[in-house]
Amino acid sequence: MMSIQVKTKDSVYEVYLGENILQSFCSRETDKLSKYDQLVIITDEHVWSLHEEYVRRNFTLPFKLYIVPNGESCKTFESYYQVQSFLLDENCSRNSALLALGGGAVGDLTGFVAATFMRGIPFYQIPTTILAHDSAVGGKTAINHPNGKNMIGAFYQPTEVIYDFHFLKTLPEGEIRSGLAEVIKHSLISDTKWMDEFLNLPNLLAIENKQLLHWIEKGIRVKAHIVELDEKEQSYRKFLNFGHTYGHAIEASVGYGQVTHGEAVMIGMIPALMLSELHGNVEKGYARRVYDLANRLGYNFTHVLHCSFESLSMFMQKDKKSMNGELHFALLQEIGHPFMQKVSVEEIKSCDNQLRQWVKEENK
Repeated sequence: MMSIQVKTKDSVYEVYLGENILQSFCSRETDKLSKYDQLVIITDEHVWSLHEEYVRRNFTLPFKLYIVPNGESCKTFESYYQVQSFLLDENCSRNSALLALGGGAVGDLTGFVAATFMRGIPFYQIPTTILAHDSAVGGKTAINHPNGKNMIGAFYQPTEVIYDFHFLKTLPEGEIRSGLAEVIKHSLISDTKWMDEFLNLPNLLAIENKQLLHWIEKGIRVKAHIVELDEKEQSYRKFLNFGHTYGHAIEASVGYGQVTHGEAVMIGMIPALMLSELHGNVEKGYARRVYDLANRLGYNFTHVLHCSFESLSMFMQKDKKSMNGELHFALLQEIGHPFMQKVSVEEIKSCDNQLRQWVKEENK
């Protein structure tokens, strides 16, 4: 087991990584956990069906359970209200604690509930996906609105993150692919040599488990470092949104749950790289190289063809990074050196047209 410390202005916590570490978490934190009057695990139907036996065997303290719908469908006003109602019905108090057992959606919802229940109670992140190596660290919590993803939320740091690699064993190929997109993003904004490792991959099956876990650790370290520099996304943390402005627009336009978050981010990174060639010093053709890599890894770019640019533009205009009606994109000056850039709708449309052309050629 290893740990990575995350420091912010108001909190310091550990991210523990390792195989079968849920029981050691309970043993290590028994005194602290026993002081809460209630422990409530929030999870989704799919995760609980796969891991109930493992959790009951290794989480050795009494807990209550609330099961939410799978995926992004849990990040709604209705789910948020239902979890809050459950906590009140179970007589939870300011001395209760929540445990988010699941992927990024469960973590986002649970964190927002924790941030707002009785004005804030502790919560623990127990991520079960590769994608959640990103979302579980840093304290961003939120639910969705029909007008945009993660529009209602709060910055609220977890008490601890327990990243038990045991949960990754049951991930289907699509979830591995989704999570890998955020890992690739972390390499693009931090380390050109690391990104070269991805560019040399022939396909998804070529990734060895040991290599993947090492990349996840590196991704968490990148995220932790940036969060320490800028907890509330006033400057450096905006770099973590590389690929997300266009990607979130894809998610919202196609429909939440119809495309995985990671797949949308991978799609969004291609126009961001095109813009980086235009506004930065990223070598010409690099966006195409990453697009070709994404195709080798099996990402589905046909979602782009199912969205009009007008629809994407509307959602991008509502993006949280838009200011005074202007679109601000996280771009790369060079690989590993991100910066923020004001971008015109015309420039994005040009990149969108190029991407659509590549997708059509690929699908002939």
